[in-house]
Amino acid sequence: MTTSYWIWTDLAVFLTALLLTGIIIPQILLIAFSRKLFDEVDERKIHKGVVPRLGGIAFLPSIIFSICFVLAVDITLGVTDPSVLFAASGQSVLYLLCAEMLIFLIGIADDLIGVRYKAKFVGQILCAIFICASGAYIHDMGGLLWIHEIPSWLGYCFSAFIVVYLVNAINLIDGIDGLASGLSGIALIFYGILFTISGHWILSLLAWAQLGTLVPFFYYNVFGNPKKQKKIFMGDTGSLTVGMLLSFIALSVTNIDSTGIPEDYNKIVLAFSPLIIPAFDVIRVYFHRVRHHRNPFLPDKCHIHHKLLALGLNQRISLCIILLAAVLFMLVNVTLSPYISATWLLVGDLAIWIFANMILTHAIRNKEHRQHVELYD
Repeated sequence: MTTSYWIWTDLAVFLTALLLTGIIIPQILLIAFSRKLFDEVDERKIHKGVVPRLGGIAFLPSIIFSICFVLAVDITLGVTDPSVLFAASGQSVLYLLCAEMLIFLIGIADDLIGVRYKAKFVGQILCAIFICASGAYIHDMGGLLWIHEIPSWLGYCFSAFIVVYLVNAINLIDGIDGLASGLSGIALIFYGILFTISGHWILSLLAWAQLGTLVPFFYYNVFGNPKKQKKIFMGDTGSLTVGMLLSFIALSVTNIDSTGIPEDYNKIVLAFSPLIIPAFDVIRVYFHRVRHHRNPFLPDKCHIHHKLLALGLNQRISLCIILLAAVLFMLVNVTLSPYISATWLLVGDLAIWIFANMILTHAIRNKEHRQHVELYD
């Protein structure tokens, strides 16, 4: 099986997932409006009008179907050897499916009836155990904080924390149209290309299948008209399942061999650079809430996209700015990883992130001051 064959297989999986999700989402919209399953509008919400938040229900079934269907056709035609295909990744995929199914059910329950955040954390921790059991865990820090190989028990614990952390980062960044799906899509394109050129076929199929589900959702989420009942949110079902798959893929990057990838590229940098924006944002929001004596696990309006909106930018411009920043962070980090240590790259990224947030905060205060002066002039 040649690389060109797998490129076509990746494309087939991507298109199948795209087509299937594009068929399912309109049906979800019909059911949601007929059963009045809407996202309630409150003071924290940005959107106007009623919008279903069940778009994420389409993701996992489309991923599983598209991969199974394309591979089944290939096996039937005799172009794929299933024993070779699943020899290295079969166990990992089974554990991943356990984690994805559990988080999928938790997400559905949360979207339909609500789930306490403590119960969600317990479920996320169990899913993280499944991910680590799959073999997707960090055993070498790649020089980050000047640490290299670490004991297996520490690697399992740290990796479980990373899973819960990234899942919540994706969930919490889902605050304006297209943001969570756009950031996830950028990361998945990078991971998909990386796995394809390095010959990790099952991982590449997972990345391209998930990307295929996000494209039609992005269209309905960003360009859908709520007045015509064409707009939808991914909800916790979508953000949690996407976050779980991204965490599995990111951890898998730290373990891939160097086939097709120059050895001087740092795997830790390759793994987590595509997720810098949601990862950094959740840290800042957490400490902001603690500093103001608020529950760090309850939602508010202090994310990076809320800052851009507070400046008077609309959702589309804010989305483009954040997505562009994510691409720049990823490209700069990956490009510099052969020449600069992971530690100094992290320090530089944090410095840029903190400086950018300070500028935004200063600009917001200046705007509020001007509005206050104009109000009393």
